[in-house]
Amino acid sequence: MGLEPTESGRLELERRAAIHAALGEPVRLAIVDDLAVSDRSPKELSERFAIPTNLLAHHLDILDSAGVIERFVSAGDKRRRYVRLVSKPLGALGVGAGRPAGPVVFVCSHNSARSQLAAALWHARTGEAARSAGTHPADAVHPGAVAAAQRIGLDLVDARPSLLGPIDEGELVVTVCDRAHEELVPGDDWWHWSLPDPIEDGSDDAFDTVVTGLEHRIRSVWN
Repeated sequence: MGLEPTESGRLELERRAAIHAALGEPVRLAIVDDLAVSDRSPKELSERFAIPTNLLAHHLDILDSAGVIERFVSAGDKRRRYVRLVSKPLGALGVGAGRPAGPVVFVCSHNSARSQLAAALWHARTGEAARSAGTHPADAVHPGAVAAAQRIGLDLVDARPSLLGPIDEGELVVTVCDRAHEELVPGDDWWHWSLPDPIEDGSDDAFDTVVTGLEHRIRSVWN
């Protein structure tokens, strides 16, 4: 007589089966691979995979039902939505995340918090070159970002915001705020990591949440 799974075990098997079924279609698997490195708007996904919006919506609904993605409203243009990969349920299913081959420039609006922390963390965790810039740089790096960096052993005391200029050849652009992503004209090879603006909250927790999110993103592409 076979061993019957418990109720929780049965539900877990059903959840895993739903994920495998969702990823069993090539376009959906390609979408998940793309989301492994970058958040995307539905419009961007439709253009990248050359599929009509109604068919894309069908694929996203299946991925959403399987718990593989989440959809959320832009912090910039509130009319826009983005799609983000929920990496935890994917476990070791082999979803691809491409490690960049060259230097990285992290971009946000004011270059006073998220992009500064991202560049410092990237260099510290990977040993590779990174810089940061803003579309409308502030006068100084926010004290909350400086303090958050210090809490994890990084130094932003002498960092200064700078204006985003020409992109160097071979440099990967990673926008880390929705406003900057929507203001610029992203290249096909750009990445977007949608992170909340910690300055709006101002608390240590808000800045630490950004750091945690960046640590997760960096680990997911540099493993």
